[in-house]
Amino acid sequence: MSQTTAPTGHRQTRYTPPTGATEFVLVRHGASEAYHAGKPFPLVDGHGDPALSDDGHAQAVLVGQRLARERVDALYVTSLRRTVQTAAPFVASSGMKAEVERDLREVYLGEWEGGRLREFAAQGHPAWALVEANGEWGHIPGAETSTQLQQRCVGALLRLHQAHPDQRVVCVVHGGVIGALAAHAAGARPRSFEGADNCSLHTIVVLGTTFQLRRFNDTTHLDG
Repeated sequence: MSQTTAPTGHRQTRYTPPTGATEFVLVRHGASEAYHAGKPFPLVDGHGDPALSDDGHAQAVLVGQRLARERVDALYVTSLRRTVQTAAPFVASSGMKAEVERDLREVYLGEWEGGRLREFAAQGHPAWALVEANGEWGHIPGAETSTQLQQRCVGALLRLHQAHPDQRVVCVVHGGVIGALAAHAAGARPRSFEGADNCSLHTIVVLGTTFQLRRFNDTTHLDG
């Protein structure tokens, strides 16, 4: 008479991305150099382009060490040098080439570009109060709207998803970009996910046109 093995029950298992999905690890760049009134940062494609500060370079080393312990199939940076500098330690240790995705560059700030946002925010400018109150970047004169930012960032990830199914892709980007993508993935109001720390990690899984937020503001590699 044959014997059957007793069922072991339904166990919980770790999450794995579905077949065909792309797992995006978004890394915010390291801390950038300080802005001084009357001395705007140089512009690249109209965007302020500060370098990393000493703290930012130190953060970049730590996040590079974290990424070196994980699977990375492709690496992207933006057209702004603070993302290139942040990726540099990982590029040096891994030998991986960083590709440029311009549509993941920071939100365009119009008349407040070049570092002036920091000055006006510190002063409590009325336009900044409106941005914080309703999540609309467009209150800044000449700035990109929150919808425009989200559309270009979502479009960029959809293109990269098509190029990298079943892969883990690291994108070194900006705080506004992370906020826009996290809000889209969560179905939340614009700027609900602002405040990402420098060199923090965030994970969004994309399959087709569906975005799933899996991680936000992981800084364990910076905590000693």
